[in-house]
Amino acid sequence: MMKNIAISFIILLLIFSCKENKENENPKFDLIITNAKIVDVQNNEIQNKKFIAIKNDTIRLVGDMKDFDDHKANEKLDANNKYVMPGLWDMHVHFRGGDSLRKENKDLLGLFLAFGITTVRDAGGDISTSVLNWKKQVGENSLAGPDIFSSGPKLDGENPAWEGSLPVSTSEEINHALDSLENMKVDYVKIYDGSLREETYYEILKQAEKRGLKTTSHVPLSANLQKAIDLGLDGVEHMYYIAKAGSPIADSLSKTDLGYGMMPYIFDTFDKDLAKQVYQKLASENVSVTPTLHIGKVLSNVADEDHSQDSLRNYIGKGIQETYKGRIESAKRAKASGSTMRERMKELAASMIVPMFENGVNILAGSDSGAFNSFVYSGESLHAELEALVEAGLTPAQALQTSIINGPKFFELEKFFGSLEKGKVADIIVLDENPLEYIKNTRSIDRVIKNHKIYTPGTLLKPLKD
Repeated sequence: MMKNIAISFIILLLIFSCKENKENENPKFDLIITNAKIVDVQNNEIQNKKFIAIKNDTIRLVGDMKDFDDHKANEKLDANNKYVMPGLWDMHVHFRGGDSLRKENKDLLGLFLAFGITTVRDAGGDISTSVLNWKKQVGENSLAGPDIFSSGPKLDGENPAWEGSLPVSTSEEINHALDSLENMKVDYVKIYDGSLREETYYEILKQAEKRGLKTTSHVPLSANLQKAIDLGLDGVEHMYYIAKAGSPIADSLSKTDLGYGMMPYIFDTFDKDLAKQVYQKLASENVSVTPTLHIGKVLSNVADEDHSQDSLRNYIGKGIQETYKGRIESAKRAKASGSTMRERMKELAASMIVPMFENGVNILAGSDSGAFNSFVYSGESLHAELEALVEAGLTPAQALQTSIINGPKFFELEKFFGSLEKGKVADIIVLDENPLEYIKNTRSIDRVIKNHKIYTPGTLLKPLKD
């Protein structure tokens, strides 16, 4: 009797073991996408007739449809031979405007997702506690929105240009400010040039480098970009400071008190050969550059263009729209004075894109969208930025690299993002048209997949109620 029981037990173990092995071979996934044309941005090619199996937020299996078995999944999505690619990264956005605009800023999260943007880098504002809370909620899958990397409050001089910034002017104040940012668990440090002195700027970089904190900045025009790079600067926001470093009279201009009034002299003396040396240094030291071309174009024309019929205004809060007035009035004053700085900067910045790319600079696609930046609409403006990069001379694949590959690279996350392969995060967009043929096809969004949930743009877009 005992022998028979033992034999039966062994048989049960063998059956259980075989069943377990079979389940391991054919696990149950959360989501399987079939009949996909995978967009391989790195190699500028389309991989036809693929399936993608997802568990939790991770791609577990990618294969050819001819080898597709009847894998079990909680949900299946037939891509119907549409184009499937990693979600987009917008590497320069702002959530700001104070308590009264907190809800309107939160409402932008769905707008980002609707446009296929699954990750954003918040470049500083005055509602950082809320932003970091939204970041947590998105990570916990209790809030629909893009993943958020945030700098928290910006660091600026004694009289900050923006509300919510941390004013610093001494080494001790810098130390306390960095303590505060670390306690908030920010992802990097954003430095602004509103009233920041050259020496203070360098000291921020030194202290941040000692702590192992990533830094990006507006570079004070009294400072030297090459020295900032040597001190550990990780990123440059906008093109003014790269342009200045490409002028042979940059050192002399640094000693003046002209501020942005020096830009005409920079435009007149910009030297392509000298600039190439700057690009090579940026590349060798792995310093990223976020050009923000689209906002330059918008603001250079804002005094003349009528945006009253923009369809996307229907999705932007009235309070945020009110903040647009400042830029408009500023542009009108500049036009009345005869200033052409924005127009000239727009042209010079565009001419620098291809040489930077060819010299290996890690260019980041960033929209600079948010309150106070007039008619640069969250979500849509990242697509306009990609289009501006192509207009400047990059191929569609190269422009897309600045978002989905270079974005993760800035945070040293290339292992987990940038392509649709086994082990990568399953932030995915499905497009009706091929973005490698025409960059505007990134706008043909059919589905967005985030945290293994499937969204359509229509379910995410919420027009304002009058």
